[in-house]
Amino acid sequence: MKTLLQAAALLLGATIAATPASAQSWPAKPVKVVVAFTAGGTTDILARAVGQQLQDKLKQSFVVENKPGAGGNTGTELVVRAAPDGYTLIVNSVGPIAVNPTLYKKLAYNPQTDLVPIVQIAEVPNVLVVHPSVPAKTVEEFIAHAKAQPGQLNYGSTGIGTSSHLSGFILGKRAGIDVVHVPYKGADALRDLLAGRIQFMFATIPSVKQHIDAGALRAVAVSSARRSRSLPDVPTVAERGFPGFEAGSWFGFFAPKGTPAEVVTTLNKAVNEIIAVPGFAAQMIREGADPAGGSPQDFASFVQREFEKWRTVVRDSGAVVE
Repeated sequence: MKTLLQAAALLLGATIAATPASAQSWPAKPVKVVVAFTAGGTTDILARAVGQQLQDKLKQSFVVENKPGAGGNTGTELVVRAAPDGYTLIVNSVGPIAVNPTLYKKLAYNPQTDLVPIVQIAEVPNVLVVHPSVPAKTVEEFIAHAKAQPGQLNYGSTGIGTSSHLSGFILGKRAGIDVVHVPYKGADALRDLLAGRIQFMFATIPSVKQHIDAGALRAVAVSSARRSRSLPDVPTVAERGFPGFEAGSWFGFFAPKGTPAEVVTTLNKAVNEIIAVPGFAAQMIREGADPAGGSPQDFASFVQREFEKWRTVVRDSGAVVE
C-alpha cells in the first residue's frame, strides 16, 4: 500500500477544493493523528495517505504519530486521555475497538464509550491464503484436505485475538476441521507461510496481494460479506457454503469523548470527499482496501455491531490476554 502515499501526493490540490478558512474555526493549528501500531502497516499507510489529503483540504498539518503496544491499547488509551479539542485523533481498527474489550481482562478505558466514531475510511477483508504446496483451490477442497489430515495443518496469525486468528477459529468451528493455531508477532507469520513452515492463514489483502499476484500464495476466499473490489474473482467464504461468515479488518477516525460536534462534522465531510475522489479510491482498491465512508451515526452503529459480534467470537474461542 506504499503507493497510496505517492497517489496522495499527486492528488494534493489537484482534485479536491480546499475548504475556505473563513468557513471553519477548526483546525486552527496542527492536528496529531495517532496510529496505535508500527509504521508501515495497513493502519499507518491509510492514516498517512488520508492525512496528506486532509492537510491540503483543511490547510493544516495532520501529523501521524505511531504509538504501538499491547495490541493497540497503548495508543488508543493515549487518545482516550487526550484533551477533547479536536487536535488529537486516532485512526484505529477492529482489534483495539471491537475485539480487545473482550480479549483483555482489564482495560483502563472503554473504547465504546470513551471514543467518538467519526468516519470509516475503509474495509479491508481478510483473505484465506494457502501455500502452493496445499492442494486446494476452493473452500470445499481446502476443507476436504483439512479433514483428511486432522491436526496436521497449521495456520498462522499476527497474534492471539487478532482478526487473522479469530477468522481461522470461526472457519475451523463452522467447517468442523481440526487445525492448529500458531500465533506470531506481526509479519513473522507471513514469512513462515511463504517459506511453507505453516500451511495457511487469514491475512489482510494489502499484506499479501503482491504474493498472490506473483503466485507465491494462492487466494482461496475472502472473509467479507461481499467480494472485495481488490480481488473480484475470489469468492467469499459465505458464498462457498458458510452463510453469514464475515470476519475482516476495517479502519476509521475516532476522537476523545467530548470532542466538539464541529470537529466531527468537518472531519467526516472531508474524509468522505477524499475517499470519493476517483483516482484516490482506485488506488485504495488496487492496494486491497475498499473505501467506506458514511455518516458518524453509520460508523457508530457499525462499531457497536462489530463489538457485539467479536465479543461472542472471543468468548467462544477462549482467547484471553492478561
